[in-house]
Amino acid sequence: MDVAEVLALYDRDERRNTEEMGMRREVAPGVVRLVDTVGTQSAIVFSQLKAQTADAVILREMRYFAELGHVLEWKLFGHDRPADLRQRLLDRGFEPEERESIMVLDLAEPPAALLRPLPEALRRIRTAEALKDVTRVREAVWPGQHPWLEQRLAWMLRTDPERLSVYAIYDDDEPVCAGRIHFPAGSRFASLWGGATLSQRRGRGFYTALLAARVQEAIARHVRFLTIDAGAMSRPIVEKLGFREITWAQAHIYAAVEPS
Repeated sequence: MDVAEVLALYDRDERRNTEEMGMRREVAPGVVRLVDTVGTQSAIVFSQLKAQTADAVILREMRYFAELGHVLEWKLFGHDRPADLRQRLLDRGFEPEERESIMVLDLAEPPAALLRPLPEALRRIRTAEALKDVTRVREAVWPGQHPWLEQRLAWMLRTDPERLSVYAIYDDDEPVCAGRIHFPAGSRFASLWGGATLSQRRGRGFYTALLAARVQEAIARHVRFLTIDAGAMSRPIVEKLGFREITWAQAHIYAAVEPS
């Protein structure tokens, strides 16, 4: 896999031209916005700024989302410019989240370990009621993070279930591992999100089986690349299974308050 080539495709499909359910894509000078039309969790997913005007653009975006009453996530990538953009965001009060590795798997050559038969205990989640099992796993692993997510996923499953697949694995009828895969319109990439296993059930292959389910679905749907924003826990796992880092990303969060 040519990392530079795949990164260019990623920037085009997943950042500059991205379309997401429940989001209105807007292009403003220097940035691409995703404005939440279902809730109040909006984002800037692409920026191309000059050093002499970056501060003015940051202030403009802060004011724009403050007027909407939205929380703003500015997703900063390792190759974004200017080089000090992260510090500029911090200086304006943005709160950084964990830095993650953007990892990509070329599905033209998937590893054999991800093509094995799936366990009977794996289930496709299709209803709002069943999403509560996914929430149980997520809350156990990441307490208090993204309390609005279950409601948004339920809306997505009702509105366009072809764009989202959610899976859970059960042990003695208890949900122990869960995650999802998104299929953005017009993109050569599908993206993995929310993969988590209860701490007391790790080391038994649940996460790999969950990953395999999503890989096999993506292959069946003729997706070329699979991407994941991998944290410190998931990166070693997916790296062993053939994913390669193309850059890093870090979300910076700003609450909707009018900046001075």
